[in-house]
Amino acid sequence: MSRGGSDGDDELDAEEGAGGGRETGDDSEYVVVLVEPETPGNVGTVARAMKNFGLSDLKLVNPPELTEGGEAYGFAGHAREDVLPNAETVTFDSVVERYHTVGCTAITGEDARRHVRFPFSTPADVSESLATVEADTALVFGREGRGLNNDELARIDEICSIPASAEYPVLNLGQAATVTLYELRTLFVEETQLPDVERERAAEPDVERLYEQFSSFLDSVEHRDHKRERTERLIRRLVGRAHPTDKEVSTLTGVFRKAARDLEAADLDRESDR
Repeated sequence: MSRGGSDGDDELDAEEGAGGGRETGDDSEYVVVLVEPETPGNVGTVARAMKNFGLSDLKLVNPPELTEGGEAYGFAGHAREDVLPNAETVTFDSVVERYHTVGCTAITGEDARRHVRFPFSTPADVSESLATVEADTALVFGREGRGLNNDELARIDEICSIPASAEYPVLNLGQAATVTLYELRTLFVEETQLPDVERERAAEPDVERLYEQFSSFLDSVEHRDHKRERTERLIRRLVGRAHPTDKEVSTLTGVFRKAARDLEAADLDRESDR
């Protein structure tokens, strides 16, 4: 996942400061580790993704020079204020010794005969698994050009890979980190900028009034009797799957009511002209 281009051209579009703190459900610590990142811009992009999704502890193995006001800080967004300046330079050995490690790669083994890169999990699988355990965990990303090598992966506890097109599965380092942290966000983020509400569904009596008004509409358009039962059943199934809101139900009910009235008025006008 961390192989491919290193341009990091586009900044992330997520609203800065949208995420809350970290909610792990336990005392687990989560850190992001970049092994020998080649360009400051990608380090900044990863720092920004961390800020977006509720992480703050960035560790760097043999990083490029990161100068304040340089490319990394330009790509980091608000992460330039805390994540990036607090990044710690470490060794790969110290990470393996200290943390449960999840190594990210685009190239996997096809079966157990290539066990260094097999078995592997998707980021969604990793998120589900980590939610059930207490483990200080390092999410480890490799170099832009060649990712994590086999010797490094052999020392990693879990292998993670983003499902992508077989024709071009390699993601830029910043992209790979962003996708992975997004999938794992429920481990870190207590609240987001999105309203924390359950999906609203209209009250059942209001939905039934919609069905009744639709039936009246069918009367107005002289719907064939042998098709009527099927049509009413289809609209019930459609609305049932949609789980409409109060506003949606009241709007549709009004539309069918007005249509039925207009058709009735048109019929009366035709009869009076005869």
